[in-house]
Amino acid sequence: MKILITGCRGQLGTELQHQLANEGSVLGPLPDRLRKATVIPVDIDELDITDREATVAYIRRHQPDTVINCAAATNVDGCETNRDMAFKVNALGPRNLALACDKISARLIHISTDYVFPGTPNGPDGRTPIDECCQPAPVSAYGYTKLLGEQYVQRFCRRHFIVRTAWLYSYYGKNFVKTMVRLAQTHDRITVVNDQLGNPTNAVDLAHHLLKLAVSHDYGIYHCTGNGVCSWYDFASEIIRLSGLPCRVDPCTSAEYAAAHPESANRPAWSALENRALRCSVGDDMRDWKDAINDFFKHWDGEI
Repeated sequence: MKILITGCRGQLGTELQHQLANEGSVLGPLPDRLRKATVIPVDIDELDITDREATVAYIRRHQPDTVINCAAATNVDGCETNRDMAFKVNALGPRNLALACDKISARLIHISTDYVFPGTPNGPDGRTPIDECCQPAPVSAYGYTKLLGEQYVQRFCRRHFIVRTAWLYSYYGKNFVKTMVRLAQTHDRITVVNDQLGNPTNAVDLAHHLLKLAVSHDYGIYHCTGNGVCSWYDFASEIIRLSGLPCRVDPCTSAEYAAAHPESANRPAWSALENRALRCSVGDDMRDWKDAINDFFKHWDGEI
């Protein structure tokens, strides 16, 4: 099997390569069909997915069986201030990959986000996780462009998986976990919002499930996040506890944070996802978020 990974130097792209090279992860072995797979890792230097003609030509030349699109503009505030860039990378890029994959009947696994949802209370108690049946309604440029990318993939590629994840962290690259540890090394207290709730997701778990989907025929939309719900404040508190650093974590509201950072984009207050489609197809082996972050600290080399 031949797998092309875009955004290969990012958190998820790097983890996917690691699992393919090692034929598995702590969650288990690779599916048999992926062992000894040919992996084509590309980033913007090799392939600019915002260039339609270049993307179609690249995919046609390499003839992958599956493309996993990890390329994205994920700086939420940056997308707000540079909407053209966000549109090109998060919407036109997936469109171009979808067109290219459909031409050669390749599968496209496209990574999306919980930020396609508005953050309003869900369910009778207001705290029901959002499943794949719920209607997206983003509140930021990042969310809008990611949703349009989803729509392009659905329209232009028959063999597609759209996988929404959230609050991703990994051993590689920049992420919230490393940011909290770095701040705790230089500050005796930090302040984190406590009224935005969602699902921290270890890239090990996400990559493991993407590779399970890669050999299935259960096309469609999936949610794939760590199990359990917490606030950013809860997440930061657990990170600092596990780091052992003498730093205090103080809670604040989103309104207080926005007042101190008026340039920041809107973010959903409730974006906890339910992995229903995953559970009903290839299986949901995503770990509880506390178990996953604990395992992360056991194996992390501390490089920030």
